[in-house]
This record gives sequence, structure tokens and C-alpha cells, in this order.
Amino acid sequence: MTNGSFTVPTVDISPYLAEPSEANAVQRAEVAAQLDRACREVGFIQIVGHGVDPSTIGGLAAALDEFFALDDDTKDHYRKPAGSNRGYTPPKSASLSMSLGIPPANMMNDFYEAFTIGREANDYPHVDLPERTYPRNVWPTEAPGFHAAVARYNEAVSVVARAVLWAFADALGVGRPFFESVTDHSIDTLKMNNYALPEVPVDFAEELIGMGEHTDFGILTVLWADRVAGLQILDKEGTWHDVMPDEGAFLVNLGDAMARWTNDQWLSTIHRVNPPISAGRVQRRRSVAFFLDGNYDAVIEPIATLVADGEELYPPITVEENINAKLAGLELGKKPANAGREADRVLGAQGAGGIQGRPS
Repeated sequence: MTNGSFTVPTVDISPYLAEPSEANAVQRAEVAAQLDRACREVGFIQIVGHGVDPSTIGGLAAALDEFFALDDDTKDHYRKPAGSNRGYTPPKSASLSMSLGIPPANMMNDFYEAFTIGREANDYPHVDLPERTYPRNVWPTEAPGFHAAVARYNEAVSVVARAVLWAFADALGVGRPFFESVTDHSIDTLKMNNYALPEVPVDFAEELIGMGEHTDFGILTVLWADRVAGLQILDKEGTWHDVMPDEGAFLVNLGDAMARWTNDQWLSTIHRVNPPISAGRVQRRRSVAFFLDGNYDAVIEPIATLVADGEELYPPITVEENINAKLAGLELGKKPANAGREADRVLGAQGAGGIQGRPS
């Protein structure tokens, strides 16, 4: 996937969805090498060969349409309780840029609406887990096809995420047991987004923010999105680039936990979504992000083999502590104490189009 001189590498991960064998060892090694280069240079990868049936993706899209078409009062009945990450988030109720401690332009929160599900404590009966971190899902009864279609997609994309994770283990030379030990009761969540401004003429006297600039919080994200403009990523030189997945492909990006484990040798890339605008109108856009975040009690600290001369860039922190600090920023406006490095990168891009500029 290329935008001018900027490229998001495309990688076929199918060798990691087959059982390991002598026959596919060479192919796996090549996939791991491709991912290593992409993670060091870009932090975003387009993946193909993921094995998710198109009907599963089509069912997911239909489920989103079914729920988000409900009236506001019905959707608000499923609004996320305070301190929970399950349920409905209405437009303009959070600001993702504040997860980096950066106030949004014009103090306007992000205009997308969302619905989030995830792993519950009882999904891991072998571990005593806090329900505050693994809360129960809520399912809208007014959208009867939603539960089955979303659950089907969630299970399919979970397989994809773990195939990518095992490839990452090979790429880093740490072995699959390393990541198994920090994901055997992972806080996996699925966030379904609808960019909710109606398709009517809009006064653009003030900047609109679809989803503010941010990094993801966990290990890796697998993203499905409409082929509608809006997603942008920030490169290492401070320039924003438009990114759109090819038909049938997913986008994978790294989160903060992976950047910390690799001591920033791999990139947790800053990205944002600006309103998709065409002929003076906001186009509808949908996206679904599967977050593989890791065990709530896993300690994130740089892998020893990736630290040169003891130069650790980050202090140890648990997965839960890192996520909670970022959530307090985006939901409560509390600047995270550990977000300075990422915030500096975003603010440094102001001279290259502004941190809230719309796509060209």
C-alpha cells in the first residue's frame, strides 16, 4: 500500500495460520523478517492471507449498521458505565488525543460513536481475575443480529491476532512462550466505530476531529475499515500520511506495550482519523479495531536482548496500569504521566500541516 513515497508494507501471514513444519519453515522465516522490517520502519502493516471468510466480515458490517441505526435513546441505554470498557460510547464524549496529554483543537471531543465488547473474567476460568478489568459484555436486544455476527467476527480476528503475535515472537527471537506467558488471560477488546456526523452539508468554520491523534495502548491492533478516506499515520519525520486498506485486507499496528518491550526498536505509531469530507459533506465511515492488550498483571519492561548498554527507555509498568493511565486521559482529561515522548512527536508535527489539519 503506497501513498506517494510513503509505503505501508503488505505481508501475507498465511504461513503462520498453518501448523509449523519443515515445509513452511522458510516461508515463516520470510514473514517474520518482513514484519520485523515493517515494525522498525513504519509500525503499520497491511496483512493479507488472514483466512477470515468474507461472509464473516460482511456480517460484522451489517451488525454495525443494525446497531448504529437505532435511535439515540435506545443506544444510550447501553452506554458504558463509569470505569467500564463495555458498551456504547456516544459522539463527543471522549478525546483520544488526551491519552497523550494533548488537548483537542477548539476543546472539541472526537465525534465518532462506538460500541465495545471484550473478554470477560469467566472466559479464563483457570485464573482469578478482577471483573473491573474483565467486565461483562452488554448486548443490544433491539439489534437481534448483532450479538451472533459480532461474536463470530471477534473469534475469527482473535485467531489472526495471535498468528501475528507468534510471527512477532520469531521476528524478535524471544520464542512463542514469551508472549504466551503474557497473553494467556489477555484483555482483548473489540471496538466498533461509526463516524457519526450525518451526510448533510456541514459548516467547516471550525476543525472537526473524527478521532484524535493517539497511540494504541496494548500489544497489537487488527483493524478492519471501510475503504473511505480518513485514517492518517504520522511518520518518523513528522509528516501525516493518508492510509486506506486494500479490498479484503486488514491493517495491523503496534501498541505501547510492544514499543516498551522492544525498547522502542519497534514503533507504536501515532495515528488519527479526520472526517472523510467530499464535496462539502461528511461521508460515513466505519471501522472495527481488535486490541490484543495482554494480561492485566503482565509487567512491561524492555526485553534484555534489545537493550544496549543498559539504556532502558521505559520503567516497568503493568498492562493494566498503562491502559488505565491512557483511559484516564481520554475519558477524564487527566494527562498521563508517561506520555511525554509520544506527545512531543505529535506537537513536533505542527509545522508540517498542524496536528488537527484535515487530509489534503
